[in-house]
Amino acid sequence: MPYPVDPIVLSYVQADELLKAHKQTLSAVDISPDLGLTTVSVALSEQGISFEKGEQLSWQQIEKIKRSDVNCFLLEDDTIRPIQFFSEATNRMCSLLPTRRTPSMLIAGFTMHRIVDIDPMQDTHKKIATITPITGRVLDTATGLGYTAIEAARNALEVVTIELDPGAQYIAHQNPWSRDLFNNPHITQLMGDAYELVPSFEDESFSSIIHDPPVFSLAGELYSGVFYQELYRILKRGGRLFHYIGDLNSKSSGTVTRGALKRLQEAGFKRVVRRPEAFGVVAYK
Repeated sequence: MPYPVDPIVLSYVQADELLKAHKQTLSAVDISPDLGLTTVSVALSEQGISFEKGEQLSWQQIEKIKRSDVNCFLLEDDTIRPIQFFSEATNRMCSLLPTRRTPSMLIAGFTMHRIVDIDPMQDTHKKIATITPITGRVLDTATGLGYTAIEAARNALEVVTIELDPGAQYIAHQNPWSRDLFNNPHITQLMGDAYELVPSFEDESFSSIIHDPPVFSLAGELYSGVFYQELYRILKRGGRLFHYIGDLNSKSSGTVTRGALKRLQEAGFKRVVRRPEAFGVVAYK
């Protein structure tokens, strides 16, 4: 499925800029129609704003966007709708979460990226940096918005990425920052449960693995010894696995970290190193 052509997606960040320009009685202002990727000029009037191709927003609509700090909005046919999806497959609500720059995603109230004092894309770069250089075939066990797959695909021969939740896939499809997930020929997307799909992969078929599962309470099986054994099996000798866990110094993540370290070593990984700057660990085969 290709990414939609030039959708207009706005958040409270752009709404705030528009309202300030209106207060200054400006007739035009540059804003981003895609959450910070590009900018365009829009015309301002007493009624609202107009984009170059004729799309319009009223000031009432812009005020509504400004009031929401947990949703991004898609503009279609001069109406706005929050980018969110209730997934019957997982019984969870997914939504595109705005930040000052790269958006994140909320699933069942949990943020899928670090957003405190860090940008979600910076968060992604820190994860990727733990296993660079990226070469060959890479497995990304949890697609989400696809940032990890997109960044890994800049150097990998192929990135295979797995997504369980159709809701998350829907949100990614509406997110301008995720467009390369659908357009990059080096990315292969699989829909399904990583716990069930990983055992179907051949032995030593991946050079690197990025394991960035949801929190333990949402996907405990992806932290299990059985799953770690499968990851060890499909990783090439000399390969590295990055496992995102959370703040290694926090009380809650500390308990999960100790269990994960023990099970990774029991699965066969010869060395497991804490990488607190990336909120995870790297396991070496």
